Amino acid sequence: MVDLIFAASISLVISLLTGPILINWFRRLKFGQNIREVGPKSHLKKAGTPTMGGIIILLSVVVATLTISKLNSRVILALFVMLGYGFLGLLDDAINIITNKNEGLNPKQKLFGQIIIAVVLAFVALKKLEIGTAILIPYLHTSIDLGVLFIPFIVTVVVGTSNAVNLTDGLDGLASGVTIIVAITYTYILYQFAYLNLAIFTIAIAGACLGFAWFNSYPAQVFMGDTGSLALGGALASLAVITKTELFLFIIGGVYVIEAISVMMQVSYFKLTGGKRIFKMTPIHHHFEKSGWSESKIVIRFWIIAIMLSLIGLLGFAKLS
Repeated sequence: MVDLIFAASISLVISLLTGPILINWFRRLKFGQNIREVGPKSHLKKAGTPTMGGIIILLSVVVATLTISKLNSRVILALFVMLGYGFLGLLDDAINIITNKNEGLNPKQKLFGQIIIAVVLAFVALKKLEIGTAILIPYLHTSIDLGVLFIPFIVTVVVGTSNAVNLTDGLDGLASGVTIIVAITYTYILYQFAYLNLAIFTIAIAGACLGFAWFNSYPAQVFMGDTGSLALGGALASLAVITKTELFLFIIGGVYVIEAISVMMQVSYFKLTGGKRIFKMTPIHHHFEKSGWSESKIVIRFWIIAIMLSLIGLLGFAKLS
């Protein structure tokens, strides 16, 4: 338990100390966010806000983990996935900045990179960690063996989670706040599984996001960008894979799921009906903005929902254990 406190503290302090330095550096280099004109008009004033702030999170997590954790195959694999997705996000953010357009990597390039990293995770988990092809079922004292469907399932979970966190990162403090809650919840699960070193990694994520939220709270001084959101999604998904709790992540990270599903519903309905919409705008947090909710109110209410979903997920874990 002391190690967890130290890891969270180190990660938090590093993010708080490096935040102002990197933010000022981003400003000097004009690493500002390009805002889509099709988005909420209230977001146009955010144009030029420093992005790529995910570097703050990644630096804090890596230093805290390497300082406190005893590296083993599980921790190294989780770090690999987080940094791999972080690198993809960094490329995307860098292209956005260099081209001065909100485009970055094209969808096929990004998806290809995400799939490759997810496949590596699946194979290493199977061959090196020998986790098997079964996954745990929430609330039931059982598991289900996916067999040959295991790797496609893992790829779907990892890529989907990464992109879902990316979609959630649309309001100041939203993704960082929700991730703090999800990471703390997973720290408890990992601790109960006796995966102390992985728990150190997860609590370091919570500490880093907490420090980052200091600068990312409304009005944000910095955005995490794809550098942060893709990395955080990949990291959380890797933990679910290693512990066979992918279905628990679906509940605990329910806010991410809701955000992603809202986009899929909107796109599908738009195509089927020739231009009609279910929501005023997606991801769904923009729908509430368009409905007149303030940004801070949406963020806090989504945090509350994240806490409730985490408790529901933990209840399923308690029933299982």
